[in-house]
This record gives sequence, C-alpha cells and structure tokens, in this order.
Amino acid sequence: MASAKNALPPKSKDRLPDPPAASVCSPACDLLRVLVASEVRLFRVGIAAVLEPLDRVRVVGTTDLLQASAKTAQLEPDIVLFDATRPANLEHAKRLMDHAPAPKVVAFGVAEGDSEIVALAAAGIAGYTPDDAAPEDVVAVLASAMRDELVCSPRAAATLSHQVALLSRNRQAGPSGPTLSKRELEITGLIDRGFSNKHIARLLGIQATTVKNHVHNILDKLKVHRRGEAAACIRTDLRKQRSARASVATPRRRRQRVL
Repeated sequence: MASAKNALPPKSKDRLPDPPAASVCSPACDLLRVLVASEVRLFRVGIAAVLEPLDRVRVVGTTDLLQASAKTAQLEPDIVLFDATRPANLEHAKRLMDHAPAPKVVAFGVAEGDSEIVALAAAGIAGYTPDDAAPEDVVAVLASAMRDELVCSPRAAATLSHQVALLSRNRQAGPSGPTLSKRELEITGLIDRGFSNKHIARLLGIQATTVKNHVHNILDKLKVHRRGEAAACIRTDLRKQRSARASVATPRRRRQRVL
C-alpha cells in the first residue's frame, strides 16, 4: 500500500497540471506564470498545450474573457496572454491592468495593422505576438514584456515612432484645432476601438461608402494619413479638455500663512 507521503494532492479545476520535471528551469531561472484568455475555447486550450512543454513558461490556467479579471485576481499570474483577434476584446484586457499588482498583458493574434498597433499601445499593452508567431517567438515576447521591453516588427516600430511625433506636434500646437462634426467624432471613436469601415456602417446603419467619405474628411481635417493617427488626435484633445475643465472646476486652495 502506498504511503501517505507518496500520495498525490488533489488537482484544482482552475489550474492546469504542472509541467514535467524536464521542462522546469533551474532555481536561477524564474518561470513565467501565464494565464491564457480567449473567448474561443479551442484557442486558449490549444495555446496552453503548446506553451506547457516549453522552458521558462508555466501555464497556470485558461479562462474566457468575461472571467479573466476574476481568474487574474485568483491566480495572480505574471502575464495574461489574451486573444486580440477581435477588436472588442481590448476592452476586457484594459480591465486586467486595474489589478494590484497588475500583470503584464500581452496580446496574441495581432494583424499588425497601423490602427491595431496604435490601439494596443494606447491601451497600455506590454507586448504582442503576430498571428503567424511560432511558440518560441511567443516565449521571447513574454520574457521581453517582463523586462519592460517590446519586441515588434520594423513596421510597427515605425508606426509607434510616427505616433510619438504626432502627439508631440499636437502638444506644441495647443488645444485649438479643426472641429469635427458629431458624426465624425462618433466614427473616430469607433475607429479607435479597431472597427473597420464595414463594421462601423453596420453599427450606425449607414452605407460603407458614407463611412469612407467621413473617414476621408476626418483625415483631411486633422492633417494625418492614417486612421489610428486620427483617433490618437481626438484622444489627446479630449484629455486636454478634461484637464482644462478640472482645473477650472477645482481651484487650488491657498495655503494659510502661519503667524
């Protein structure tokens, strides 16, 4: 009869089995504790199965996006690897960074378009893997995110550099700027969320060609060339307006002089 010492502890439904001993790093090498989050069960289970045998990674669990915040609080992973194949998923990812301590949030399945890269950066995502990344590439991105480094393509680096220059010009130009119509602001907000012209047309109940014309007018008014840049301009202006209103509504208290 096996002794109590050799008995295996019961496994939790919320945790995946520990990786085999051969894949565990030495004590000098810290394992990256990763939680995989996706609405598609096949995605999260498949990615977890691919990552488990790799060195430096321990998958602590998988979850859908609605439960991702609760799972993050429960398991306290170092990194949440979340599904970015759908633009709306970014809103779930933003909530994960409200935790204390906040995990690094890394996106997978990114198409690397200009608007996607800008949206991820604006949301505070620590890193991303493109949709054609190999398992070893994913591990490299996770490790870099833990070091506060970003692994990206030259095109993505150019997009982010251009975005920084654009924001700098906006700050120097001051709060004044072109006025967008209510519809144009509405469309810009949807662009910021990563929606395509066809998707925006369906949401607003208008023709895709009408959306295309609005986008052209928005880019022309803001003097930019990309959709993501237009959304960034609007975000910057809104922050300035909120800051100005807050400073007016909350005047500084004068310090009382001590006699």
